[in-house]
Amino acid sequence: MDGRPEGHGATSRLLINYPEPYRSQILDYLFKPNFGASLHILKVEIGGDGQTTDGTEPSHMHYALDENYFRGYEWWLMKEAKKRNSNITLMGLPWSFPGWLGKRFDWPYVNRHLTAYYIVSWIVGAKRYHDLDIDYIGIWNERSFDINYIKVLRRMLNYQGLERVKIIASDNLWEPISASMLLDAELMEVIDVIGAHYPGTHTVKDAQLTKKKLWSSEDFSTLNNAMGAGCWGRILNQNYVNGYMTSTIAWNVVASYYEQLPYGRSGLMTAQEPWSGHYVVEAPIWISAHTTQFTRPGWYYLKTVGHLEKGGSYVALTDGLGNLTIIIETMSHKHSKCIRPLLPYFNVSHQIATFVLQGSFSEILELQVWYTKLGKSSESFLFKQLDSLWLLDSSGSFTVELQEDELFTLTTLTTGSKGSYPPPPKSQPFPPIYTDDFNVEYPFFSEAPNFADQTGVFEYFMNTEDPGEHRFTLRQVLNQRPITWAADAASTISIIGDYKWSNMTITCDVYIETPGKGGVFIAGRVNKGGILIRSARGIFFWIFANGTYRVTGDLAGWLIYAVGQAEVTAQEWYTLTLTIKGHLSAGMLNGKLLWSEVPVNFPKNGWAAIGTHSFDFAQFDNFHVDATP
Repeated sequence: MDGRPEGHGATSRLLINYPEPYRSQILDYLFKPNFGASLHILKVEIGGDGQTTDGTEPSHMHYALDENYFRGYEWWLMKEAKKRNSNITLMGLPWSFPGWLGKRFDWPYVNRHLTAYYIVSWIVGAKRYHDLDIDYIGIWNERSFDINYIKVLRRMLNYQGLERVKIIASDNLWEPISASMLLDAELMEVIDVIGAHYPGTHTVKDAQLTKKKLWSSEDFSTLNNAMGAGCWGRILNQNYVNGYMTSTIAWNVVASYYEQLPYGRSGLMTAQEPWSGHYVVEAPIWISAHTTQFTRPGWYYLKTVGHLEKGGSYVALTDGLGNLTIIIETMSHKHSKCIRPLLPYFNVSHQIATFVLQGSFSEILELQVWYTKLGKSSESFLFKQLDSLWLLDSSGSFTVELQEDELFTLTTLTTGSKGSYPPPPKSQPFPPIYTDDFNVEYPFFSEAPNFADQTGVFEYFMNTEDPGEHRFTLRQVLNQRPITWAADAASTISIIGDYKWSNMTITCDVYIETPGKGGVFIAGRVNKGGILIRSARGIFFWIFANGTYRVTGDLAGWLIYAVGQAEVTAQEWYTLTLTIKGHLSAGMLNGKLLWSEVPVNFPKNGWAAIGTHSFDFAQFDNFHVDATP
């Protein structure tokens, strides 16, 4: 069986905003069987309100008494995947958790039953509200596991009638989970799959001794150019050849987040321009197809797999009903490095490989042939069907000539195809003049288009008491720090726009909800996001409920450029305007100049942003940016 990608870390954030028909085309390249990547598994983040690589994903329970199964893009993505492939395997895994679960500790196991209840409610909600059956559930991404929590989770799943939901652990390294299972019979019983991240195609003895399924439950995360395609082609085979892993899950499914965020373009394909409709079907899509289009979950690997004499590897899979698929890869060291771990040197050279089909396979007369050549772009081919291989009088043996950086699939299946659509629109930069009044009565999606939350969660909101111009707003909805996975900032922030923007005027109506200590900001030239958000520089214009303003050169508020009094209080609407031109900046409050000629030497460019001083409720309306050069 062979698996595939995940959409977590806010990596599919921009996809939902794509106009049709482009959005459906992208989804077809990912999930439609026998069309593109034809994915077998979709693993999603259980949004936990915290920063998880490229943004924050909202939780279904911001607070103990709050449940909403329509926030974030994950439900939508799972439904779209299922619509195309009803057999797709769905997995959920938490990265961060909402703060209330930790009772003031940055730790999800303070109350194991409460955390298990929170996770089980997500699985139940997926079924109740979206008719989605979650197949696998994880523990805590790349962080500590708690043996008793895993047992509590299993008991609670069973109690809810969810015996068929399997547990995968621990989404980190092979150890200590494997040794813990060998020492604890109950733990061994409740874990169905051992999942390791970036195993470098190798496993450990303890993991094999458990006799459990072994998965590379997060891998790849490499730039999706020819090198990334080579990495993906090599590990898809060698994770099984070297490490007996029967599933490999790529982070991430589609690069649908601002490219200058961490690990930009590390998806199987690229779709980071919803404003233009432009997307790129990258080589890893077709590398995936070599395996996914010619196998299915439930197929099994034959014992005859291994390394080729002069480098490269081959695997063979069957459905047990007479079908056979052989995948051969000869990725060179130079062109197949993944981002991690370090790849020990090996050599691949021109060779002739002979294969012999025996037993029931000796009766096979014809194999379909699909071919990819990576390396120099002038010589490269992606997922091209060649003439069939006929085995009429060869007593089951055939030879294949192999050069480096090639991929062959030889199969009895005739269903493979290289799907295509007319080219999408040309790439365009983010529009330099952009406005959003957030006037959406029944939002299809909880978040406003193109805003990418980096700490905190910003959602469409309706002020039922305000019949006036601020009835529909964007609201920061967290009032406590989440149980973090990454280093979330102390201030909430959502970025938008073009990283290349330099001169800009940003205007936004703001509303501080918390008297006394509340504060909000608008910002320009913000130069960092994702897991690096704490160190973001830029020009930040803050106002506070205590009647002061501040201009800082960073989100953390350490570089103070100007401070002063301002006629500001909580629970009133104000209009802030920030102008940055060349080396100078100025700020207006309700159209009146509040400060000016504040020098800005760094950064030279970056995104626009809005946010709050701490985890406090605040609202934003009538956002407008003009970044015309």
